[in-house]
Amino acid sequence: MWLPEFDDPKWPLMAQVARPSRYSGSEWREEPLPTDGRALKICLAFPDVYEIGMSYYGFQVLTPFLESLGVSVDRAYCPWVDMEALLRQKNTPLTSTVKRLPLGEFDAVGFTIQHELCYTNILTMLDLSNIPLRAEARGDAYPIILAGGPGAFVPEPMSPFIDAFCVGEGEAIYPKLLRALSETRGLPRSDRLEECAKVSGVYAPLYSKTRVKRQFVADLSDAPSPTNMIVPSVNIVHDRASLEVFRGCSRGCRFCQAGMTNRPVWERPAREITDTVIELVKRTGWEEVGLLSLSTCDYSAINQVVETLSPMLSARGAKLSLPSLRMDGFSVGLANRLREVRRGGLTFAPEAGTQRLRNVINKGIDEDSIFACLNEAFSKGWDRIKLYFMMGLPTETEDDLNGIVELARNAVKLAARLKRKRASLAVSVSGFVPKAHTPFQWERQNSVEEFRDKGRMLKAKVLEGKDRARSNISLAYHDPEQSFLEGALARADRRAADVIEMAWREGARFDGWSETFDLSRWLASFDSHGLDPHDFTRERREDEALPWDNIDVGVSGEFLLSERRAAYEAKLTPDCREGCSACGLDCFGAGAKK
Repeated sequence: MWLPEFDDPKWPLMAQVARPSRYSGSEWREEPLPTDGRALKICLAFPDVYEIGMSYYGFQVLTPFLESLGVSVDRAYCPWVDMEALLRQKNTPLTSTVKRLPLGEFDAVGFTIQHELCYTNILTMLDLSNIPLRAEARGDAYPIILAGGPGAFVPEPMSPFIDAFCVGEGEAIYPKLLRALSETRGLPRSDRLEECAKVSGVYAPLYSKTRVKRQFVADLSDAPSPTNMIVPSVNIVHDRASLEVFRGCSRGCRFCQAGMTNRPVWERPAREITDTVIELVKRTGWEEVGLLSLSTCDYSAINQVVETLSPMLSARGAKLSLPSLRMDGFSVGLANRLREVRRGGLTFAPEAGTQRLRNVINKGIDEDSIFACLNEAFSKGWDRIKLYFMMGLPTETEDDLNGIVELARNAVKLAARLKRKRASLAVSVSGFVPKAHTPFQWERQNSVEEFRDKGRMLKAKVLEGKDRARSNISLAYHDPEQSFLEGALARADRRAADVIEMAWREGARFDGWSETFDLSRWLASFDSHGLDPHDFTRERREDEALPWDNIDVGVSGEFLLSERRAAYEAKLTPDCREGCSACGLDCFGAGAKK
């Protein structure tokens, strides 16, 4: 196995920071594929700390994929605030993880934008690399700054800082994009970006003139599964081997951006999954393997895969995990079969407290199914259950909020009837953030005060009375201020770029982390630029031009509007696998695998 040389200029600084393991670069992986001196050098950049970024499956897939295209690939992560301060103090540039190159020495730097609260970290990484923040200020000597991930579907807030956005799946875009970058080496930056803008799925803000259509692979066989992975020598958030069993989701939850922007559904063959998992365990030494997707239990051959893998992994001292479970007896049955190799709690997401509101969001589960699932879980021996809900959903009433607490109390009572005396229920409530390219993209988002009042009311309701349910339920709600900022940036236009930059210059860092988040910086920045963040979280007219209209994710605006109207009538739309809902993609007609 291959380990990097410890010649990074950050090495002498590590004794002065809280988590030096974030910067050690100590990993196990196969030696990178050889490239000649003319090969493009690309750095995959994740705008969060190492232990978060190393849990991102996309880098494990893209690294060998890009290397197979003859590209020299490296990675970089955002340093925590203590290391950032030291790098600035010592005038030391941010370097890549493997080859210890300053990011400014790469031909291209590709950021993954997973969510809006990482925007300022992108600016930190650019600035620490001595790369001008604004694309228009970069000369020919600077790398091309790329961005992909969910953030590319709403590019305008970050468009002044990014040279080109990759809209869709990397396996479908990168071959042509890298060819364009390679063939234009030595040409003026403007000429290079004009060529990039001609690649399907690439949005270059200064050069793209037409609507950009999301690109995706026609079959997962065109997206090779990794048979080896980079293994960090330190603990990371998801410390396990992973394999994507299918892409997309057919359920059509109206609040879910990923369910709309990742259509159609494509599955890997069961034999490919089992063979790859065993190979991953052999070559990485990980003792846990996660089967990834938006809803793994919807994989059509999940029973076959679990039956095949469970004994094989047990024989190797490894375990199988299903990170996403449906709220039904089938999911619990699957989890029960994995208990011999994985004991712990179960997590489900009813999302709303009443059947009416679950129909509004098209969740597709009813009260009987919820309690049949809980009954199965408690009966099979689970004592710890976690339930996820949202507050602030469209059409929500006080009865819907009370329904969250009522459902939790009834769940604890069910456990008591089943004599599960140690049963506990953890209820997590997040503020609903309307997202672009969903049926709820026109909706108003609750204010900070509304979120806080609702969260406090829910906590008070849990504590009412003196029955067993009170002591066996814990309830927590997400920071309303973070939800508010996320919502403001999620539907913002290009004017937000000035706000983002000023907030960053005033110290905004790691806005997704409670210990570093400070809304006051952002409010001051909005105010300084004459903008009201509530203008971005307000309800939009259905005929209003939207800042993300220049991005075509494949799902039609007519479908989203029809789904919004169905929501207000609490009408359900069936799962796509049960019948086409005419979203605009013609998935099965295009040859997708049902």
